[in-house]
Amino acid sequence: MMEKSERYFRILGWFEKNMPVAETELDYNSPFELMVAVVLSAQCTDKRVNMVTPALFERFPNAEAMSKASPEDILPYIASVTFPNNKSKHLSGLAMVLVDKFNSVVPDDPAELQKLPGVGRKSANVIASVIFGKPLIAVDTHVYRVSRRLGLSSGKDVLSVEKDLTNNIPEEKRAIAHHWLILHGRYVCLARKPKCTGCGLSAFCKFYNEKEL
Repeated sequence: MMEKSERYFRILGWFEKNMPVAETELDYNSPFELMVAVVLSAQCTDKRVNMVTPALFERFPNAEAMSKASPEDILPYIASVTFPNNKSKHLSGLAMVLVDKFNSVVPDDPAELQKLPGVGRKSANVIASVIFGKPLIAVDTHVYRVSRRLGLSSGKDVLSVEKDLTNNIPEEKRAIAHHWLILHGRYVCLARKPKCTGCGLSAFCKFYNEKEL
């Protein structure tokens, strides 16, 4: 039975060797654009978000421009993403709060980020990690699934999994580890049909080795 510390060591080592570059697949050119893209990406694919943001940012290039827009103004630009009605309200409110409370500057503190409409704990951690290099782990459905399958966490909820990952991944590796786990879940460790055959992590994977017994 592999000790958890050895499992983390081996899995992180494999990722470092085989995925030395791992970053968000959301397209953005500023902290504001990333924040908007992250809000839009909730329960939606990055690919779909990247399809709608160019026209959205051309029309509303910054917080000031978007703060003057109503949800009805924003909705046509994001109609093809999931939950567009809610997200158009979030973006309108987010931009207004960003202008009024934060002088149009995206805050680097996750607690402050969560004061913005549409920005929950996961989104705040993503923004703080990607833009500001904060040593945070954002647990989305991919990270949750992959972490439990690999045996990095047995947590029954996202906060428990986030705590396990934070406690066991060195601070300097957390930002990239977040992307390692997301990308592995997105392209290899799929929800319904994980590509275990040929996966370089199968030797260390709790799910795979239990399945083989």
